[in-house]
Amino acid sequence: MERTGVDIDGADETAGGTLVRDSGARPVGAASGEASKAAHEVLAVVFQIREGRLCVLLWRRARPPFEGCWALPGGRLGAAEGLGESIRRQLAQKVDVRDLTHLEQLETRGDPDRHPHGRTLATAYLGLIPADIDPVIPRDTRWHPAAEPPVPEPSAPEPPAMAFDHAAIVGSARRRLRAKLSYTNVGFALAPPEFTMSQLSRYYRAALGHDVAATNLRRVLLRRGQIEETGESVPSGRSGGRPAALFRFRARRLEITDAFAVLRPPAGC
Repeated sequence: MERTGVDIDGADETAGGTLVRDSGARPVGAASGEASKAAHEVLAVVFQIREGRLCVLLWRRARPPFEGCWALPGGRLGAAEGLGESIRRQLAQKVDVRDLTHLEQLETRGDPDRHPHGRTLATAYLGLIPADIDPVIPRDTRWHPAAEPPVPEPSAPEPPAMAFDHAAIVGSARRRLRAKLSYTNVGFALAPPEFTMSQLSRYYRAALGHDVAATNLRRVLLRRGQIEETGESVPSGRSGGRPAALFRFRARRLEITDAFAVLRPPAGC
């Protein structure tokens, strides 16, 4: 199946930061006074399911502040750039990431002391890459399990392993993804074009952080009209048995399918 390109969704909720929508306009900032002199950067939390784990793309800083620490990719907003335009440029130029199937604005952080070199606003984005793509990334860039802090390099100060407030931003992105898996079809951006329900349940398990039964997930997603059978099947594996049906998401752009749904952990978890 041919990919439909990047899905860019405006921010619809915030997880600890100030909400700023991006409609392609210039960045929102203070109107006057000292706050208007603040720098503005864009950051990306890029997630992918890798070897059964939700991983985040980080790069190691080569100079102060936080030299040797892991950080989210991003950089300063250009004077003539919109927010979405800037983050796509930063990802392409700095970590060679162009295979996003979903990109949405996450939050804007403006704590006065978040950057040691002066007042800096940070607008963060959440990006997703399907599990069947293996991006070629620079040597100073790595995938880290999102649920675990990265191990600091020998040259990094202790603590933290992550620079600035980037660990908190990753936490916000994880919460956003878990929420959207409940009430939208955003799973399309984590999965390949075609998949078995066993595979899809593993992707959901990695992103949600708890077990997801394939039979229950199939029932829920079919009822919501998110997925459909392709008519094809694959061998079920070493144990034999019936071939496993292949499914696909009916749409590969973000859709709200059940506004009040929550995919909760199984009882006892």
